[in-house]
Amino acid sequence: MEFITQIVDIFLHLDVHLNILAATLGPWLYIVLFAVIFCETGLVVTPFLPGDSLIFAVGALASVEGSVIDIHFILVLLVLAAVLGDAANYSIGKFIGPKVFTQDTGKLLNKKHLLAAHEFYEKYGGKTIILARFIPIIRTFAPFVAGIGRMSYFHFALYNITGAVLWVCTFCLGGYYFGSTEIVKKHFHYIIVAIIIISVLPAVYEFIKSKRESKK
Repeated sequence: MEFITQIVDIFLHLDVHLNILAATLGPWLYIVLFAVIFCETGLVVTPFLPGDSLIFAVGALASVEGSVIDIHFILVLLVLAAVLGDAANYSIGKFIGPKVFTQDTGKLLNKKHLLAAHEFYEKYGGKTIILARFIPIIRTFAPFVAGIGRMSYFHFALYNITGAVLWVCTFCLGGYYFGSTEIVKKHFHYIIVAIIIISVLPAVYEFIKSKRESKK
């Protein structure tokens, strides 16, 4: 229970924890941020990692005078991490994904999340790779499903790069320009909760809509 409380605290107070990490790690913080975004987008077993909220917090930290984070460098770095993460996830889905739909996935992979991403992909096609960037959990499984579906890598790469640029720039620059304002500083945890809720709403809407259609 204490572990879960600590995780929630980290999510809600990313600005505080990032400041501590920045003071401790200095430039090495870049490697940690790259690894988190790469794993969240590239490994289907780590959808719980913070994506939107972390990028927003990083942008806010970059806006502080004397920060170790350079906004231009971090934008390029996180876009690269997101692109490489999705590319790795696509490759994993292409080569081992088909087995997942025929076998029990066990504890490391939530099959419900995988099937939800598959339904999302079936409905929106290639655009899923872009849209899913803004939806937690779905974005982790979408490239995996695209690999299973044998989407041509050329088209996947176009959607992948476009989605990564839009996603990272939206949240990082949002944090950079608004994160340093007094009202955001005072209510940062509420902003993080709002980001998570808004990000999840499209998936919830689609779930409710599909349930209603299935009943009909």
